[in-house]
Amino acid sequence: MSLFDATAHAFTLLFSGDAALWRIIWVSVKTSVIGLLLAAPPAILLGYAIAMHRFPGRRIAVWLAQCALSLPTVLIGLLLYLLLSRRGPLGALEWLFSQQGIILGQCVVGLPVLLAFTLAAVQALDPRYAETARALGASRWRVMATVLFEARYGVMAAVISGFGRVISEVGCALMVGGNIEGETRTITTAIALETSKGEFAQGIALGIVLVALALLMNGALMLLQGEAHTAGGRA
Repeated sequence: MSLFDATAHAFTLLFSGDAALWRIIWVSVKTSVIGLLLAAPPAILLGYAIAMHRFPGRRIAVWLAQCALSLPTVLIGLLLYLLLSRRGPLGALEWLFSQQGIILGQCVVGLPVLLAFTLAAVQALDPRYAETARALGASRWRVMATVLFEARYGVMAAVISGFGRVISEVGCALMVGGNIEGETRTITTAIALETSKGEFAQGIALGIVLVALALLMNGALMLLQGEAHTAGGRA
């Protein structure tokens, strides 16, 4: 099958409402969103805490946060596999080769991205925001809310980058999910499988969905940032 024929068949699959294809997309989006929602609160709080507080070993904490960005997802998958396997310490949960296992993996994969980007966004913020809030008698939580609100576009960029990271990774989803049809098969594991079988149409269709999601998310962020810059210019 030529590239043109495979691409044409891919669009046919997408627009014909192929149940297997859209099931894969649903599993992938569902596990990615839930994993990211679980990772976001601790990652954002930790990123804020490291950025705003001075403590022994802070430089090492920043270094570790940045290094975690380059952790191979297949290594994360291997560690989770050992933890979730029948003889592992979390084996009683029976999450291996299940959507819960994939969600846990997506949470672990996305956490370093959210943490590092939030840390960078808060560090880049003018320190006078926090100083002014404290001078006005704001509580510790109110100061944090003020700082995170002012850094909201950086935090949103962290969330979007985290989503891109988790939905496009293949190593962890393959090892922890097992690529079970209709249950744990995600966009990336399906692309790897279909390509190995020489069935390129479904792989191309899923690739189109991945690109569309990336364009959609980044377009939304650009619109929000554009509005912020416009508002800043008017001010």
